Amino acid sequence: MNSRFQNRTEAGQRLATKLAAYTNFPNLLVLGLPRGGVPVAYEIANALHAPLDVWLVRKLGVPGQEELAMGAIALGGVMILNQEIIQALDIPQDAIQRVAEAEQQELERRDRAYRGDRPLPQVQDHTVILVDDGIATSSTLRAAIAALQRQNPQRIVVAAPVAPPSVCESLRNVVDEVICLSMPEPLQSIGLWYQDFSQTTDEEVRELLKQSAISLAAIGER
Repeated sequence: MNSRFQNRTEAGQRLATKLAAYTNFPNLLVLGLPRGGVPVAYEIANALHAPLDVWLVRKLGVPGQEELAMGAIALGGVMILNQEIIQALDIPQDAIQRVAEAEQQELERRDRAYRGDRPLPQVQDHTVILVDDGIATSSTLRAAIAALQRQNPQRIVVAAPVAPPSVCESLRNVVDEVICLSMPEPLQSIGLWYQDFSQTTDEEVRELLKQSAISLAAIGER
């Protein structure tokens, strides 16, 4: 089924119905990839009565073609490189290093902006649902997965509204489950599959994390 989503909120609500088996699941954690993955993850976390947090990762864009990913980095020193892109475009190592250093600074800035003094989420022995608003090449997501796997989660589920079928198939080799609503071929651009794909702001991410914690606390008090 290949259909457009109204916005990230609707995409998250539709994804949540496919993840209903995880409602009230023990040791469940929903992690959104900032920024666009967080509104999607928020709807899933609310529906499943699960804690929401962010899992920080940054794409390494090709110099001069920043939308094209040559790799990605995640907290904890994880770097995943797309050697096919690097070799095809003959990107030198020092250029990769410069991009990685700049993105590392942005990664640390976002960690302070979203988490403040809160520690990183504890994922050991947890079932983790890792959420983005769409997957194009999977470089960014693979860095997030690699960082997660270092923490020994019990199970990793990747959930996204839209991704190419080839990417979904490849991800099934590295995680326990992949849930995707729309699998167009070719994908072209994630934004094409949303009526509203406006940028998510840092403030919106912080507010969604806050509201999710409030909602979860209210459920616990019932």
